Amino acid sequence: MYTVFLALLVLDAIMLTAAVLLQAGQGGGLAASFGGASSTDAFVGGRQAATILTKASWWGGGVFLFLCFLLQMISSRGSTPRSILERQFQQQQQEAPPPPLAPLPLEGAAPGTGDQAPAAPGGSAPRAPAR
Repeated sequence: MYTVFLALLVLDAIMLTAAVLLQAGQGGGLAASFGGASSTDAFVGGRQAATILTKASWWGGGVFLFLCFLLQMISSRGSTPRSILERQFQQQQQEAPPPPLAPLPLEGAAPGTGDQAPAAPGGSAPRAPAR
């Protein structure tokens, strides 16, 4: 469905480009906007007859915006991974959960528990010789 709308968008863009480029210019352009023309009609554009190219431009622009909005809505709802790495990560999580972590030994364990030697006087544990 996405590819059908994308193909329609490309065809509409080609039609819209042709309709805009085939139209006759207003005359004056940007120079008329900044004092090059003496009348306000040149600034606003004046009233002209609606030709088939003008109507095609308006309809093509509207269809283009609608198709862009529709494609954006369709593409934002996808739940598939966007890359190969995300797909592999999801498969690894589904296959086997990570192994549980072993608890770390505490430095100041209580004497008599067998976990660690009693603390030396002065409050610090004895250090093992460097290898």
